[in-house]
Amino acid sequence: MKRLARACNRSTVRFGGVMFPYVALAKDKAWQPGPYQGVELMVLHKHETTGGLVVVRKFKAGHTIPAHAHPEANEWAYVLAGEWEESGTIYTVGALFFAPKGTRHGPHIARTEVISLTIFDGPLTVE
Repeated sequence: MKRLARACNRSTVRFGGVMFPYVALAKDKAWQPGPYQGVELMVLHKHETTGGLVVVRKFKAGHTIPAHAHPEANEWAYVLAGEWEESGTIYTVGALFFAPKGTRHGPHIARTEVISLTIFDGPLTVE
């Protein structure tokens, strides 16, 4: 057990003297309108080269996002809070969704307010 404690010492896990090369704090970020009514995004990180995004997504109760595709990015969404209905099944905290680039998915229905951590590995575009 002592060996594990030493391995987890913060001072031993560093990149060029910095604990993590990037840190985002929600208190320093603002909610902004998402691509659909009833959706807000808090952008935690945007990759300057790929346009990829890491966002916290707030999906308001009672709203439906129509079926769509992201032609330029794969999408991963991890449910942190709420109830999300997809294809007749209700998902709650701990569900992970993956939609490959260009794959049509949805509609998504927020049965309650849903908060998810969502990652796009390219620009957030919808069609």
